[in-house]
Amino acid sequence: MVITAKIILVLLMLFMVVNLFRALFAMLRDDPTKPSMTKFLGQRVLFSAIAIVVIVLLLASGVLTPNPRPY
Repeated sequence: MVITAKIILVLLMLFMVVNLFRALFAMLRDDPTKPSMTKFLGQRVLFSAIAIVVIVLLLASGVLTPNPRPY
């Protein structure tokens, strides 16, 4: 269960990075017929929110345990 949760989180992070670069290329391209930069940035925010919800659910269910002493 922990391995699959970590794989899901890594995939979400990869989707965030991919959408960030797609927004960069959309900004540099500036073609009105193609999707705008805000679409890709919005998807990045959506994947970030999903990642946060997944992390909170995994912490609440006890699948992931936080570091008890981060120092």
